[in-house]
Amino acid sequence: MIGVAIPAHDEEAHIAATLAAVRVAAAHPDLQGEAVRVVVVLDACADGTARLARHAGAWTLPIEARNVGTARATGADWLLAAGARWLAFTDADTRVDARWLAAQLALQADAVCGSVAVDDWSAHGPLADRLQAHFDHHYCDADGHRHIHGANLGVSAEAYRRAGGFAPLHCSEDVALVEALARTGARIAWSALPRVWTSARPQARARGGFGDTLLAMARSLSEVLPAVPVPDVADVSPSLGARLLPSPACARAAAR
Repeated sequence: MIGVAIPAHDEEAHIAATLAAVRVAAAHPDLQGEAVRVVVVLDACADGTARLARHAGAWTLPIEARNVGTARATGADWLLAAGARWLAFTDADTRVDARWLAAQLALQADAVCGSVAVDDWSAHGPLADRLQAHFDHHYCDADGHRHIHGANLGVSAEAYRRAGGFAPLHCSEDVALVEALARTGARIAWSALPRVWTSARPQARARGGFGDTLLAMARSLSEVLPAVPVPDVADVSPSLGARLLPSPACARAAAR
């Protein structure tokens, strides 16, 4: 069985689309009918996320941690107890491609770190076009990248257990897991093949996460457009900043 874990905090605006995309990926013919179980971890949700998730056929686990590392670990533990051999992780404002799960498994690795794309920048108003161009210039969406996103991550049950699972971190829990996987000697595929599209919304859910990275970029760009308001955001940590630096593979491709 393949397990998909999705942490959510008040995501009623996005969760239905997220789960609809996961449902399509779960039915991909390359999976040869293997069962896929999807669990949404409801972390301090006070809106309609639970109702919508259950209506879409997902299992739901309510917690009150306000901690994405704890939420991902809770989902992973539940799926492992249910017999999952492979764990796939995405976010509640993300849409996965129809081949998302099939592509992860086809790489035959212990873990798969995928890239992300944003298909709608309009939430950033007058800065949208410039922010998109800035992101496209700095982000490596190609095989050989070194980005780490909880929105596009897969790992075998065996490798996950060996690495000790997700730490209870408020951000960079995905980075910590991949670093732990590397220390155990796991075979990690850095691939752009498993596709996901994520939100560019200006209201970041996790401080220091991908949303905050985009907000920091927007704040920098707004310095030449002082009339454009950009929400305050903490400085981007080195590990997050590194996600937006071109990898050696992308740098070599650009030089050719």
